[in-house]
Amino acid sequence: MTFLSKSTLIVISAATLSGCAIPTRENLATTPVNVETPQGTVTCQLYTSDTTLWDEAIAHPESMTSRAADKVCKAEGRRRAT
Repeated sequence: MTFLSKSTLIVISAATLSGCAIPTRENLATTPVNVETPQGTVTCQLYTSDTTLWDEAIAHPESMTSRAADKVCKAEGRRRAT
């Protein structure tokens, strides 16, 4: 085993034994929010304020693309983080 492999194994073992939780989308998610846009309501799944990268639309008007709806949610996440 190389030094790097041993070090990685030690860090993982220590984190496991200490009860540290590895952040996941599930434990960082907030209650979904509705954002009103000119095209209609976008329902956003936002995450904690320091993980706005994951913010995404879980529902949007048919007249809006998923990509556009995700942009609305990312903007809402950034707005709430400030």
